[in-house]
Amino acid sequence: MKPETMMIDDVKYIREDAVVSKQEINSDNMDCVIVRSYDAGVFCGYIDEDLEGIVDKTTIKLFNARRLWRWSGAASLSQLCVDGVANKNDCKFPIEVEWVVLNRVCEILPCSEKAKKSIDGVVVWKA
Repeated sequence: MKPETMMIDDVKYIREDAVVSKQEINSDNMDCVIVRSYDAGVFCGYIDEDLEGIVDKTTIKLFNARRLWRWSGAASLSQLCVDGVANKNDCKFPIEVEWVVLNRVCEILPCSEKAKKSIDGVVVWKA
């Protein structure tokens, strides 16, 4: 069995063939957002407002969603959605899921392309 990750100079690397491929989505109709909910925490993913993304005023469905459990290098979600993270090695973002329904949503922020690339660049955190 091959190891999935390795450390070089305190940087964790993951084998290319160990990465779970993302579901192909047509992002032309979807917006990348960062969402905060009272019960589930913070997620980054895609919302389709025209289809089934917004269930009601406080419930949404995110596609290709990743929980942002702990981030470093952004003072708040406002900075995170614009600039992304500055300290990728200090972030804890678990694996992306195909979709998640979030209840009691209290904040939805548009995610810039720069921020999305930064979040995607954080190695999957596993226990």
